[in-house]
Amino acid sequence: MDAAAQVHRKEASKGAQVRHHWNVERVKALYDLPFADLVFQAQRAHRKNFDPNHVETASLLSIKTGGCPEDCGYCSQSAHYETGLEATRLMHCADVVASARRAKDAGATRFCMAAAWRTPKDRDLDSVCDMVNAVKRLGMETCVTLGMLTASQAARLAEAGLDFYNHNVDSSPQFYSKIITTRSLQDRIDTLAHVRDAGIKICCGGIIGMGEHIEDRLGMLVLLANLPNHPESVPINVWNKIEGVPVEDHAEPPDPIALVRLVATARIMMPRSVVRLSAGRQYMSDELQALCFLGGANSIFIGDVLLTTKNPKVDRDADLLARLGITSGLAGGKQCAQYVAPTSRLGEQCR
Repeated sequence: MDAAAQVHRKEASKGAQVRHHWNVERVKALYDLPFADLVFQAQRAHRKNFDPNHVETASLLSIKTGGCPEDCGYCSQSAHYETGLEATRLMHCADVVASARRAKDAGATRFCMAAAWRTPKDRDLDSVCDMVNAVKRLGMETCVTLGMLTASQAARLAEAGLDFYNHNVDSSPQFYSKIITTRSLQDRIDTLAHVRDAGIKICCGGIIGMGEHIEDRLGMLVLLANLPNHPESVPINVWNKIEGVPVEDHAEPPDPIALVRLVATARIMMPRSVVRLSAGRQYMSDELQALCFLGGANSIFIGDVLLTTKNPKVDRDADLLARLGITSGLAGGKQCAQYVAPTSRLGEQCR
């Protein structure tokens, strides 16, 4: 019996047991299973922990764009590269809440706020805490991504009521240093520990299509699945083409079936985590997205823009999910673009 068949038999007998002792060789054998067997295992894990016909809908807003001192080779917001992106100041709380209201009307249940910082300054963190508190009062889950945090900064965000903190590991430990030099992977792990210790849930995944090998993608999953606690959310991003960044020179879009295999492998390895099909969906056919949902993806970002890149329109997402019989919060989302929150109420939300 070959390695893949042995993994198939062992994993099938254990079902969706949560484990924290994966290695790349074992995961590669799982990933290489016949496609039907891999997806079957992923469906078993998915159905044991989630409604297989429901997809979580989140919205992502860049509250401070560009000018980042990090040299992430895939990112349009790095100050190290000429990408044509204009840096902006931190948004006002009232404007953020207006965006959150529109996102809620469109069907989003979680609102994510991203700032292009290496690490937030205390005065900026004050403003972000106000935003978190205001969005929470709208009845939405909150998530922020602000770069690296100290333990005290994580505690402040927890006190503000933050639900999730996003801090991706980006890729495998072996590939990480090829795309980022201004911070180490351990810096990322330390921030994740501070967030977890503060009682905030973790949103942590990575990016594929940057020129990495299959083993790097699987190494990223191993890193995530071997953390003391699996991230509550695991976003899988497909790199969006950006002119002027180093990754552009060696990026290669992932094979569609390889993407489904990665989603299914992530679902099996982290059966209780929400697996989000994140950036890059505008490049995906409806059929590919359907296969990813079948493989265990159960969250998407809605809205025309994700930070600085495009995303499928809400109408297209609502139509796809309806055809698949998948429930979400998207009913009535066609009217969201016309919604403008009253200024007077915004002021009240941000006090």
